[in-house]
Amino acid sequence: MDTRFPFVDWFRNASPYINAHRGRTFVILVEGEAMASGRGEQLVQDLALLHTLGVRLVVVFGIRPQVHEALTRAGVAPTRHDGRWVADGLVMAHVEQVAAHQRLWLEARLSLGLPSTPLHGVELTVVSGNLVMAKPLGVRDGVDYDHSGEVRRVRGAAIEGLLDKGSLVVLPPLGFSSTGEVFDLDAAEVAQQAAVALNADKLILLGESEGLRDASGTLLRQLTPAEAEPRVEQAEAGSELARHLQAACLAARQGVARTHLLSWHNHDALLGELFTRDGVGTMITQHRYEQLRPAELGDVAGLLELLEPLERRGMLVARSRERLEHEIDDYVVIERDGMVIGCAALHVFADSGIAELACVAVHQSYRGGERGERLLEALERRAAQQRVNALFVLTTHTAHWFVEHGFHTASLAELPPLKRDTYNHARKSKVLIKSLPG
Repeated sequence: MDTRFPFVDWFRNASPYINAHRGRTFVILVEGEAMASGRGEQLVQDLALLHTLGVRLVVVFGIRPQVHEALTRAGVAPTRHDGRWVADGLVMAHVEQVAAHQRLWLEARLSLGLPSTPLHGVELTVVSGNLVMAKPLGVRDGVDYDHSGEVRRVRGAAIEGLLDKGSLVVLPPLGFSSTGEVFDLDAAEVAQQAAVALNADKLILLGESEGLRDASGTLLRQLTPAEAEPRVEQAEAGSELARHLQAACLAARQGVARTHLLSWHNHDALLGELFTRDGVGTMITQHRYEQLRPAELGDVAGLLELLEPLERRGMLVARSRERLEHEIDDYVVIERDGMVIGCAALHVFADSGIAELACVAVHQSYRGGERGERLLEALERRAAQQRVNALFVLTTHTAHWFVEHGFHTASLAELPPLKRDTYNHARKSKVLIKSLPG
């Protein structure tokens, strides 16, 4: 009997990411709301799993709801200004107490190794300390913020040394000054500054929202800092969204390769973002996660993998590795996180003013996102640069798509002589032509 285990297929698909993440440095912010909601246990297990897979982890934790609850119980109503509370002596006493309690809780859970737990057999060394230096916010708009502060610097070399020894580093939202004072910090700023100081590969911000959405409610998978920054201005001052967005954009502009906005409400968010190609949240990066570019020789293996299913179904003419290598300069590809998911070629017939649009293909998992249109537009621009007056295409399955994009049915007589002479009559491909602006 053939017993199928879906997990096995997922594990196979995740294996490239397991290898890619090993030895990388991730800074992960877990907001206090996640711990307050009871999600802490599973998040700790996910963090431990990442550590055992060789990820160098720095975990920053927030404490806002816990401090708010402690202040409410004590009958303390802190002064708030511009999204921050003023941490006077009374407020700061509760901040320190809550931060110490949360740190101890995390360390205890990361030490759990009973046989009935997911951490059985795993020994983690968790380290915290005076790793973040701070300075006071001072007096702003006439308000003295007292012990509310901002990050002066993160002791990157010290943290690197701890990570090199295999430790998991935990950073509370507190900072220390050279005068021996303790300051209340924004956890998102601590995470952002730590990621920059460590030149981290990823900054991951776990909050209420699963990411950013467009006007229609569709989740935006990827944005550049320039695209995301206007939303910081639109968000309420001091809100989690404003703090996370600002941290993500600053980190991306300061060299952190990828920043991720995820929701702790989704139990699979952290692992789903890291071990699947499409992820589950919004990523902010200076570098395009998916890009259309000229093909290179290194893309040939990916092209063969993309085209083989379509060739097997008779939708495309089979192309050998040698042919692809010879014609590679004619191709453009869409690359998504290292995988070729689309391609098209422009074969120009010299002195004829006409070119063939060939091998237009998009991976079956990524159709419907106007990638075919992007490929066509890119090659039309290339054709115009080479003074091509018209494009033709030979197709057996997708004539309607080309007609929708400005092609019309033509005859063999309209093809260049070389293409006309090599036409495969057995395939009975339809000939379509599109005139280009002069």
